[in-house]
Amino acid sequence: MTNTTTHSQRENGTNGGQQVGYLRVSTVDQNTGRQLEEVTLDRRFEDKASAKDTKRPSLEECLAYLRSGDTLHVHSIDRLARNLSDLQKIVDDLTSRGVTVQFHKERLTFTGQDSSMQKLMFQMMGAFAEFERALIRERQREGIAIAKAKGKYKGRKKALTKEQVEEIKARKNRGEPMAKLAREYGVSRTTLYASL
Repeated sequence: MTNTTTHSQRENGTNGGQQVGYLRVSTVDQNTGRQLEEVTLDRRFEDKASAKDTKRPSLEECLAYLRSGDTLHVHSIDRLARNLSDLQKIVDDLTSRGVTVQFHKERLTFTGQDSSMQKLMFQMMGAFAEFERALIRERQREGIAIAKAKGKYKGRKKALTKEQVEEIKARKNRGEPMAKLAREYGVSRTTLYASL
């Protein structure tokens, strides 16, 4: 991570606008290597998390870090947000603060003084991304239904075996706290309650 400017320098305005990158992959075993490789960045923020909402540690840090005159570089629209509402909110907030937002894959740049055509393109790209994800989910559901009909679908592997569930029931009846049992068996309390 490159960070040549301190927060105090930025607060005092002693540095010009920075080139800031936000990179995201969905899982820990994926890498961000191909995102923004052609852009020289002053600071990078990376999340390895789903974009189901905007509550991602590095995204929140990135949004708080950006100042007027900065440019936020994002590989593609779906790296920043998974739905049009979140996308619009983030971009509107940043551009109203004087931050330029640039999506490289879509070749779109937003400055807060965008033309109506650019806004329309932005909304269409976000809507297409949402539609594409909906199609993927639909194909997954259809695939599961076909596999079930053929007797090939096993479903997700159960988090706890029958024996473990019986052990947990017995220990719970003896008064052991559910939080402790969940930690010991490596599952969430929600999973534990559902299994019981």
